[in-house]
Amino acid sequence: MQGRSVRPVSEDVAIEPSSRREQAVSRTVDPARERAELKVQAFLDAARELMSTSDGKDFTLQMVVEHSGHSLRSFYQHFAGKHELLLAVFEESVQAAADQLITELEDVEDPFERLRVFVVRYHRMCLSGTARYSEKPLQSRAMAQFAHQLLIYNPNEASRAFRPVISILRGLLDDAAHAGAIRGDLDDEVAGVILQAIMFNAFVPAVAGTPPIEDTERAATRLWELLFLGFAPSAP
Repeated sequence: MQGRSVRPVSEDVAIEPSSRREQAVSRTVDPARERAELKVQAFLDAARELMSTSDGKDFTLQMVVEHSGHSLRSFYQHFAGKHELLLAVFEESVQAAADQLITELEDVEDPFERLRVFVVRYHRMCLSGTARYSEKPLQSRAMAQFAHQLLIYNPNEASRAFRPVISILRGLLDDAAHAGAIRGDLDDEVAGVILQAIMFNAFVPAVAGTPPIEDTERAATRLWELLFLGFAPSAP
């Protein structure tokens, strides 16, 4: 892997104009940009609220419009439809996770420990985003269903949505490799393998037929040890 440093999200990813939220706002000319920001945020907030009170994603655009306090015409000035709205909500949730990870990594200096902290903390975030561990299970279920469909049917959109988190992880892997803490011959796809393991680890009990995870810290640590040590009979 080539060297990458982990930069603050605000400098690297957060202002990237390719996000659906930025695209929605940019469709309005500059003098009206502030009003557009408020309208787009109102639509996003309305969608989140409906996800928390509706059955999954089963809400209509008319319901979003009514909850937002704006018109259907105004909605279509910023979003092409419901899919694009949900994608914007999903992208913002990934960006929020990236921002939180950057904050938690700020005081960690050792490259290998930074990588461990990322795995454990992101694992905890992913568990809190599942219906079982979430404060808003319906919203989490709706987002999980949308993310699943995105990964299968719209992989390019999924790749763009996960870019804030994947860029952090790739930087951490490169830093750890340069420090001699991990192998130096890993390619960029390894970051995807790690994220997949973290995000889907919540389903281990269902697949293995074991009791639901209660000690989430232990589950995250177990995953980290497996990622680092693998199945070798002894530590390297």
